[in-house]
Amino acid sequence: MHKAGFVNIIGNPNVGKSTLMNALVGENLSIITSKAQTTRHRIMGIVNGEDFQIVYTDTPGIVNPHYKLHESMMGFVNTALQDADLFLLVTEIGETFKNQEVLHRIIESDVPVILVINKIDLSNQQAILDKVAYWKNQIPRAVVVPCSATERFNIDTIFDSIMHFLPENPPYFPKDELTDRSMRFFVSEIIREKILLYYQKEIPYSCEVAVESYEEKDGIDNISALIFVERESQKAILIGYQGKSLKKVGIEARKDIEEFTHKKCFLQLHVKVLKDWRNSDKALRQFGYEQD
Repeated sequence: MHKAGFVNIIGNPNVGKSTLMNALVGENLSIITSKAQTTRHRIMGIVNGEDFQIVYTDTPGIVNPHYKLHESMMGFVNTALQDADLFLLVTEIGETFKNQEVLHRIIESDVPVILVINKIDLSNQQAILDKVAYWKNQIPRAVVVPCSATERFNIDTIFDSIMHFLPENPPYFPKDELTDRSMRFFVSEIIREKILLYYQKEIPYSCEVAVESYEEKDGIDNISALIFVERESQKAILIGYQGKSLKKVGIEARKDIEEFTHKKCFLQLHVKVLKDWRNSDKALRQFGYEQD
């Protein structure tokens, strides 16, 4: 008997979905920062065993769209609602679920639900018990698991629950595959993660990263990437005085890329203005976002 299925991770922004995804997969596939709306795409992580294949998908946090970019992000969420074999619904102690339509669709579906209450290391026992009771009342059929993804507490319990619900299927992907995304995608995400970490206010959300060239050589990869912003003033802030800010991004991104690829790399970063790209169908298609 072989089990295989799609476990789709859904939740509000900033509840630690990406941290949980990485803990379950065992690799840093999704970028992690303290800022909301970190995940923009649907990212797949594949875990294989002798008799099972779990296909995790980390979706963007649920938002009320203000740009076409947000509409595309919600498109990834809607797709995840349609093709799941199992929902991993991630919440935390102090938050309420913002999009009642999405929650209602999950409750009304016949897809199994594991409700993960994340970040319990930041709370207390009574608050955890109250939240468990709340969600058991909201979704009686759900398995509710208090968890700390950063501390890896109850990750094994979540895995065991997934295995319980995973349907019988042959593998969907070759057993040696970890993800459906390319190395270029992960390089661009690593660079974007550093921008999210080192810049404030609107700058990180106005940026998109595209890898122009990726040349693999013996012992070193030569990578050139473009960072797109919407205004000249944002470009100036991103580069910084005498280019020091952009240099810091490059140094820190290079370290993570080398750790991810297990190779040395030479990384070049350039900044380009692409006005109002978050509302441009053409630009969003070029950056790999789904458009209706």
